[in-house]
Amino acid sequence: MLTVPSRVPVRLLGEADRPEVERLLDRAPIAGAQVAERVAVGGLSWWRSGARIFGYGPQGRLESVCWFGANLVPVLAERDAVAAFAELALREGRRCSSIVGPASAVLELWSRLESTWDRPREIRPRQPLLMTDTAPPIAGDSRVRLVRPREVDLIFPAAVAMYTEEVGVSPITESGGRAYRQRIVDLIRARRAYALIEDGEVIFKAELAIVTRHTAQIQGVWVAPAWRGRGIGTACMAAVVRDALHRVAPCVSLYVNDYNLPARAVYRRCGFRQVGTFATVLF
Repeated sequence: MLTVPSRVPVRLLGEADRPEVERLLDRAPIAGAQVAERVAVGGLSWWRSGARIFGYGPQGRLESVCWFGANLVPVLAERDAVAAFAELALREGRRCSSIVGPASAVLELWSRLESTWDRPREIRPRQPLLMTDTAPPIAGDSRVRLVRPREVDLIFPAAVAMYTEEVGVSPITESGGRAYRQRIVDLIRARRAYALIEDGEVIFKAELAIVTRHTAQIQGVWVAPAWRGRGIGTACMAAVVRDALHRVAPCVSLYVNDYNLPARAVYRRCGFRQVGTFATVLF
């Protein structure tokens, strides 16, 4: 187990801490959704998830948590908590592929790690965090539907294209893409993958990548290049939001790069409003 100096009020959390962790995550229902879903599914036993959650603050007075796994995700982390989490990360060395979360915490965390950790591929310092809890003011495209399990071979190339375009690297470089393909399969089986498919062509796709009792977070939004600029994305997103609000969660959320003006316009037309700002450091 990783040990830390006694002067740092950080502790590795376990199942006994779960009620306290859940209460804290309820204070950040949108910004903490990624961690909240993982806690709901796998609990706090590191051997189940392959990741650990550290808490800042004494027993019974948890102030912040940080997910240490494939991603490093701080939640409700003020400056002192960030300093403590950074000390842990420095002791371990980089194991994550990204740091993601509220911009103030992520950028402060990175400022404490950058002299020691690898140089990142990209830093995205301003990513508006958006949400809506009302039906879009525009009609949705009735052709958008849930992806069927037998369509995984059809949707997978579109998912790879989206990921490569968005992240800057292909998801199939590791293990031939088996883990990424399984992720797509799991989302389809969970009825969380949407698409507009015409004559065997995927025109639009999106997933509810994170679902909690508070929110469904949309990721993987993609329109085939040949169909862009025609307003298809707006109507398709409206259809996804309507279904998610009706069937899955009381609100829908997402975060978007600040420079992606076309996407931001789509989300604005679908009724999303900004409730925070995320940042991402990609390795």
